Amino acid sequence: MSEPVTLHDHFREAGGPLAEDLSILLTQLAVAGRIIARELARAALVGQLGTTGETNVQGEAVKKLDAWANDVLVRALEETELVTTLVSEEMDEPLRLTKTGRRGRYAVCVDPVDGSSNLDVNGVVGTIFSIRAAAFPDPARQAGTAQIAAGYIMYGPATLLVLTTGRGVDGFTLGPTIGEFVRSHRAIRMPARGRIYSVNEGNSSRWERGVQRYVEYLRAADVATGRPYTARYVGSLVADFHRTLLEGGIYLYPADTGKADGKLRLQYEAAPMAFIAEQAGGRASTGRERIMTIRPATPHQRVPLLVGSAEDVALAEDFIAGRQ
Repeated sequence: MSEPVTLHDHFREAGGPLAEDLSILLTQLAVAGRIIARELARAALVGQLGTTGETNVQGEAVKKLDAWANDVLVRALEETELVTTLVSEEMDEPLRLTKTGRRGRYAVCVDPVDGSSNLDVNGVVGTIFSIRAAAFPDPARQAGTAQIAAGYIMYGPATLLVLTTGRGVDGFTLGPTIGEFVRSHRAIRMPARGRIYSVNEGNSSRWERGVQRYVEYLRAADVATGRPYTARYVGSLVADFHRTLLEGGIYLYPADTGKADGKLRLQYEAAPMAFIAEQAGGRASTGRERIMTIRPATPHQRVPLLVGSAEDVALAEDFIAGRQ
């Protein structure tokens, strides 16, 4: 049996001119993930569930663990002295991190606890991150194509880090006895087509007609095309995307009459998932344009998101455009 490949070993294998600083930054994000995983496991016992009574810039109630995890990530990134700008769901404005020592060269966008509505029912949640070069004049508003690395940490039965640095997608499982992330999924490839769809069908009456027709198509029986698809929806982007990454299919959070611009945030939800999907052979779109090429007008811009197997997303785009 071969020796386990730790996250540190993986970075050493990858090499490259940015390997040292980028590996430091990603290692600190992994450290923050370990701290968050430990707190999630005991949150109900130490009074960390429920809300703070405050509302974030999105107009959403702030969970205690949202605010706490955001502080963990800020401290972890500050220590690297590599980050000039941090965009977080839990902060109204980008945070300018200034440190002496290393010259800051990165901008980082994070959703500290994705799917936090699941916290009080012990559901799966995650941390999503996106790393870009600290380009000026505004590093907080770069398109997804500027991403150097992106990933998520999923807190489920096991704690799993999924990561791309633009050379494919790998997964690392936190070893409970050694306290390190070990490579468990190498060179992940998303199936070209799946048989699962993930969407909140409670919103279906408010979708545009093309989306409604597409989901109706997925639910119709047709042996030749492998339909009906199976519906699976956790309500955590990390959990629903991770299943789609491994098994194929499509995840949708389309615009609706109450959310004309969509619900998910481009910089720290849609763009990092799009980067991962494309690196695994998948596709990500608003239904009309590629997620990765959208340049945000604001750090918290929302977009519709269709992401998953390339053939499934392309077919959804055809329904939305009226070609099907």
